[in-house]
Amino acid sequence: MLQSGIINIYKERGYTSFKVISVLRSIYNIKKIGHCGTLDPDAEGVLPVCIGKATKVCGLLTDASKEYRATLRLGICTDTEDMTGTVLSESAVECSEDEIRSAILSFKGDIEQIPPMYSALKKDGKKLYEYAREGKEIERKPRSVTIFDINIDDINLPEVTFTVSCSKGTYIRSLCRDIGEKLGCGGCMAALVRTKHSGFMIEDAVTTDFLNEKKEAGEDVFSFLIPTDSVFMDYPRLDLNDGAVKNALNGGSLLPDDFSDYTDFSGKCRVYLPDGSFLGLYKRAGNIIKLDTYFYEG
Repeated sequence: MLQSGIINIYKERGYTSFKVISVLRSIYNIKKIGHCGTLDPDAEGVLPVCIGKATKVCGLLTDASKEYRATLRLGICTDTEDMTGTVLSESAVECSEDEIRSAILSFKGDIEQIPPMYSALKKDGKKLYEYAREGKEIERKPRSVTIFDINIDDINLPEVTFTVSCSKGTYIRSLCRDIGEKLGCGGCMAALVRTKHSGFMIEDAVTTDFLNEKKEAGEDVFSFLIPTDSVFMDYPRLDLNDGAVKNALNGGSLLPDDFSDYTDFSGKCRVYLPDGSFLGLYKRAGNIIKLDTYFYEG
């Protein structure tokens, strides 16, 4: 039975990412669980969750690009940069659809973004939202992020819905704020759905309620885990010879002759045992292939 892997969770609105982990610990009766990139309680959508030895890939997935569908509410500015916050100002929305499209598309590419005060970023060991709740405004330095693509889905003023593909560290709330500022009427985020995270798509995601129902029906909830190696398919695959298995299982370094199908590579590769079990990631050091991350379940 597959005990480690990744599950594509649909985080529902109102749930914290921590709450999702807590529920999954109960469902799977396992402590070693981690999510790949926090979603705000009012946001929903794709939240990859790693279980067992797959938690070693959490950092890699957290750093991956993501796609969101966001609703921008023009004419309102709040302290949280979304509709849950205190309204700071309201303005009439007098810009045209062409002006809106031009403003939104101008953010495509490499941009500088000031993180919101209501975020988990730390200053002097304290999270920014903790300062914000105390009524304190902390100076934040702009950060470089990349908007790979942005498309306007619907304009129904004062709301605009758009889909954005972006790098790690991008705050969609701040993007909404900046678009509103550029249009001169202000703006904040009204809704957010993460539609894609790495190769995990929203149409394939399952809810924690769905998993609970399957468990109560006696079904194997581990069958919904996606194999850990699925996130490394861009790396070349190498299969071990029978004679190299013992050394590999002990974490030893390998040589090209230890593989049945060795082909030269740069960077990292996926290594498998003769029975097809995923052993781990390896990297080259000259003519030596050294263990990078061990994932074997045996």
